[in-house]
Amino acid sequence: MDDAERSQAPPESCVDWRGRPCRPRHGGMRAAAFVLVFQASQTMALAAVGSNLITFVFGELHFPLPQAANVVTNFVGTVFILSPLGGFLSDSYAGCLRTLLAFAAVELAGLVLLAVQAHLPQLRSAPCNMLTMEGSCERAGGTRAAVFFVALYLVALGAGCVMPNMTAYGGDQFAAGEKGAKRLSTYFNLSYLGYCVAEVAALTAVVWAQTRFGMAVGFGLAAAALGAGLLALASGAAVYRNKPPRGSVIFTPIARVFVAAFSKRKQICPSGSSNPAHTAAGDAAAVVDGGDFRHANKFRDAADTVPESEWRLCTAGEVRQTKTLLAVLPIVACTVVTNTVLAQLQTFSVQQGSAMDTRLAPSSFRIPPASLQAIPYAMLLALVPAYELLLVPLARRLTGARAGIAPLQRIGVGLCLVALSMASAAAVERRRRDAAVPASGGRRQQQLSVLWLVPQFFVFGLSELFTNVGLMEFFYEQASSTAGTAAHMQAFFMAFFYCSFSFGFYLSSVLVSLVNRATAGGGRPGWLGDNDLNKDRLDLFYWVLAALSVLNFFCYLLCARWYNSGAAGSGPDGAAPGGEVASEEEDDGKGLI
Repeated sequence: MDDAERSQAPPESCVDWRGRPCRPRHGGMRAAAFVLVFQASQTMALAAVGSNLITFVFGELHFPLPQAANVVTNFVGTVFILSPLGGFLSDSYAGCLRTLLAFAAVELAGLVLLAVQAHLPQLRSAPCNMLTMEGSCERAGGTRAAVFFVALYLVALGAGCVMPNMTAYGGDQFAAGEKGAKRLSTYFNLSYLGYCVAEVAALTAVVWAQTRFGMAVGFGLAAAALGAGLLALASGAAVYRNKPPRGSVIFTPIARVFVAAFSKRKQICPSGSSNPAHTAAGDAAAVVDGGDFRHANKFRDAADTVPESEWRLCTAGEVRQTKTLLAVLPIVACTVVTNTVLAQLQTFSVQQGSAMDTRLAPSSFRIPPASLQAIPYAMLLALVPAYELLLVPLARRLTGARAGIAPLQRIGVGLCLVALSMASAAAVERRRRDAAVPASGGRRQQQLSVLWLVPQFFVFGLSELFTNVGLMEFFYEQASSTAGTAAHMQAFFMAFFYCSFSFGFYLSSVLVSLVNRATAGGGRPGWLGDNDLNKDRLDLFYWVLAALSVLNFFCYLLCARWYNSGAAGSGPDGAAPGGEVASEEEDDGKGLI
């Protein structure tokens, strides 16, 4: 099928793996189950590599600690930044299934190469103690470094291109309609449950195997998990619903809209028309729902009916696609702070645990500080089923919404809980520090138990449950609910979900530097300028993040209200009758927050 045929295909057409029209036996939860198995396997494999990668780089390749840390952060950042590439290739050219199979194979090749390098002594540096510098502590270079970076970035390329597609592909298995919407909501909850199971397995069992038997075993387990998931994904090919790719319908049309808008920035729009976009023949987006489009009046259109160059004239579908993209960007921006908080829980909170009593009384077993990251995911193993089985049915009865709670409502609840997580972290750190650094003349108190950290991880786990599941469903609905070419942007929109993680971690680094610079003075380092938490003021830094989270929540409310302005049945200020803000699930006419 060439690009011209793709552009004329019905927007909701789905085919089987041979390109034939789908039948009732295709898709549904049975087909999505294969994708869920693959998603859990891929998540476990990637988490197993990232959680302990610094141990391999520092301890066996002998990179200095700052450089080893940079290797890890650059790897994580690359994985998330590559997500839009995977979404673009899937939506425009290859389709979800082919993209998943191809790039999962690339990721598997990288994991196998990492396992081989960790196993063969000739591909690692000579043994030495990096802390005491006893032995030949020569940094790996030449062939050894080349093999390592090739393997590492094969994993990054494969994982980055797989991540936005696996969730979107599972959502593709459900047909439109009320029944499909309910099952789709259940699928996203199950997807997040599988993600939590995989994270717990990677941060406990696989990390333990790496510590006990070596990194070669850990990388090998990651490769085996991904290989099993890849087989599961391929085995379900006969029952999948597949949306055909539609050619270059993302970047080129969006660029054309911006060029047309700039070239016509001084043009006066015709009166009496809120969306005077050019309507091309066969443009499915031209008239939808009686011509109603949520974002029609948010931005000026850049099209008219006078024949012009294609870079000065855009179809209605291209304009809608661009407007939808611009409308969701503020929502994405409001989730960056949540991932900045996540960065603290994966770094400073682990340091907190190292400075606390890690024993589980009355036994002598000690909790590895790195395994503290598994706490929120372990909590969510119970919370996700409770959410799906108890809260969602109750919410359906109260609101009448098909999914129980609209995606924007979920995100709002999650963003509110982030501030509570940081407030809990600040209070616990203040108490821990007071016990470790007694007042003048006082006695040093007994170390706090590491279990005091559970509340901050628990509340953040709740926040992730609402925010991340809401985001996945929200992004998927943006592509599915917009007619024409935008209906084939599911994976591209899902890539924004992962880009938010990348920006959140980058913002964390910026905040740490800014806070240190602002609080340093009088010959003293800043709040986070010392390697000793008893001398730092991590509690004050956590309060800064809590305040930032509160401010971000109110910004989100404004962005969500603006997003819903102009929706069907709403007033000029975006409020639905009765003073409620129109929700994302506009068909149900319910309030947002």
